[in-house]
Amino acid sequence: MSSATGWTLLVLSGLLDVFWALATKKSNGMTHWGWGAVSLVLLAAFVIALSKALSVLPLGMAYAVWTGIGAVGSVLVGVLVFGEPLGAQRIAYVTIIVVAIVGLHLGTGEGTSG
Repeated sequence: MSSATGWTLLVLSGLLDVFWALATKKSNGMTHWGWGAVSLVLLAAFVIALSKALSVLPLGMAYAVWTGIGAVGSVLVGVLVFGEPLGAQRIAYVTIIVVAIVGLHLGTGEGTSG
């Protein structure tokens, strides 16, 4: 598998993680079986995609990017779907996450080629 495919799978896994978090929230503690089933399918899908991506990508970088996608994406879902507040402080901390991941990526000299 190429590095480019690995990065594609990593981003897909991160997005699936965000949808997993949404489905898990909607399952209301797994009391809504439909959402619970969706949650479990998404969980399996993101773990499989992440595992495949990690077969060609450096662990530290890939995991940082994956958790960043999940963290930032989940904040956005919380705001857009559940009406959670998004004040200046939360925006600042989300920005710090993004800047830290970009900095980690640039600091390794690995670029996108893995």
